[in-house]
Amino acid sequence: MQPYHIPVMTKEIIHYLDCKPGKIYADCTLGGSGHAKAICEKIMPNGILIGIDQDKDAIENAKSALNPYLSNIHLFHGNFVRLSEFLSECNISKVDGILLDLGLSLHQINSSKRGFSFNNIEPLDMRMDTDSNIKAENLINKLDETDLEKLLRNYGEEPWARNIARNIVKARKDCEIKTSAQLVQIISDSIPKKVQYKQRIHPATRVFMALRIAVNKELEMLSLFMDNVAGLLNPKGRLCVLTFHSLEDRIVKQKIKEMEKECICPPNFPKCVCNKTKLLRALNKKVIVPDKEEININPMSRSAKLRAAEAV
Repeated sequence: MQPYHIPVMTKEIIHYLDCKPGKIYADCTLGGSGHAKAICEKIMPNGILIGIDQDKDAIENAKSALNPYLSNIHLFHGNFVRLSEFLSECNISKVDGILLDLGLSLHQINSSKRGFSFNNIEPLDMRMDTDSNIKAENLINKLDETDLEKLLRNYGEEPWARNIARNIVKARKDCEIKTSAQLVQIISDSIPKKVQYKQRIHPATRVFMALRIAVNKELEMLSLFMDNVAGLLNPKGRLCVLTFHSLEDRIVKQKIKEMEKECICPPNFPKCVCNKTKLLRALNKKVIVPDKEEININPMSRSAKLRAAEAV
């Protein structure tokens, strides 16, 4: 039986979260519950875990995977930006550690039948939360050529965005693009074969990533979360964010840098008038990546980057 998911950099995450018995932690992206289980093993018997995921399948999986600890766990279906709301429901104002893992789970890729993988023939859905209204097929079939190109270029950093957008619009005039297989074929036809042979990744990788990001508003949600996360940590509380592409990592890096700053008044001001205080301290100046052993065991981890910070 295929595992629901293989967690990435678990040892490093547990180290930087500084998990201790009796503490309160929030895993805001449960996924396969691998990280959550490792946290529970460190904080029990009296610790508390708040588990969140916008994928209902992950919540159901957590009930089984975390069964020995359920009396100390609060599970919530929803986006991680609602962390403050979920904490309030538990009569908790702040926690000792927060984890955000922004990767897809093996289940979502291989078994969810929502079109996350370009290797399967599935509907172009790509919603992490199936209660959401917008699917990938809506964007593919409704956006005009200019907006499609912008989406693929801005979210996927796709160098052949113009060709792909043009061919999508051309293809959908004959029939709507409904499946991952249809889209993969259009992408393949849009990129010169000699370019595809030189690429280390599947030609559809960037397009599928761009659509998934757009459908789930991933960058907007991450930016909003980072703007508010410091206020949800106890003094010396830890934040760990695991990202899987440069756009996410850039947001996390910049937001932590902003929260590390104190006074931002111009140098010629005689005294501070901005009243800005330092909120976080970065725990790793250089981003943490998986070692070769982990990448060999779990190739999905190869693009992972971990950043950690501590509340001051």
